[in-house]
This record gives sequence, structure tokens and C-alpha cells, in this order.
Amino acid sequence: MADTGTENTAKMRVLVYSDNASVREQVRLAIGRRPAIDVPKVELVECATAPAAMRRLEDAAIDVAILDGEAKPAGGMGLCRQAKDEIFDCPSVLVLIGRRDDGWLATWSRADKVVSHPIDPVALAESLAELMRDRARTLAPVQ
Repeated sequence: MADTGTENTAKMRVLVYSDNASVREQVRLAIGRRPAIDVPKVELVECATAPAAMRRLEDAAIDVAILDGEAKPAGGMGLCRQAKDEIFDCPSVLVLIGRRDDGWLATWSRADKVVSHPIDPVALAESLAELMRDRARTLAPVQ
């Protein structure tokens, strides 16, 4: 039976960038339909190339981006830095880093959240949910 009353609820668009289909699948499985009960359902927008990801960030209504720092040839940290520099009102970005020691690079990239490989589904879902809550607050009408 379909969810009654939830078909028209708002969704948040989450961009997932990685050249590796396995990483995109791990992210998709970790997020599920929604990363936490108190956030909207997720509509995933997957990109395998940096140019495609930048186009989506510029042209589509993306609420949060998840970028693979280990992607090749263009890593997610460089893409994050470029997006933060070039895109007005750039969405929040979560970067997947190769090692915890790469955290300083993620700081340089101006990532809003960082999760390290191998992907911990709980950590990824919690970090994404935090960014989605922040986004929801910015979208909420002023009362």
C-alpha cells in the first residue's frame, strides 16, 4: 500500500558526485528514502563527472551535495571549493574523504561536513540529515 498523504510532501534534492558507481550506490543505500525521520524524503541526482555535477549545481534546485573526494580525474574537494567560489547561494556540501587525515583538505575546500571512506552508513545519514535540517530552516517562511 502506498504512503497516504505523503506523495505530495516536499522532497529535497541531493546531488551525489562520484566517478565510481559503487560509491554512488553505497551513498544511495546509506541514505535510503530519507536519512532521518524528521527530514523530507530525498530525491537523488547522481553525476559521474565533475562538469555534469557543476551544471547540476548551477542549474538545478539542489538542496545538499555529496561529493566524493576520491573521484577522478576531478576530486570532490576541488569541486567543492570551485562550487563555493562560483555558485551564488551554493548548497551545503558533504565531502567523502579517503582518510581522516584529509580533514584539513576538506577544510580548505570549505566543505560543510565530512565523512571518511569506507562509508559508514550511520555517519553519512546523520551528517546529511543535519545539513538537510539546516536547509529546511533557511527555506522556512519567516513568521
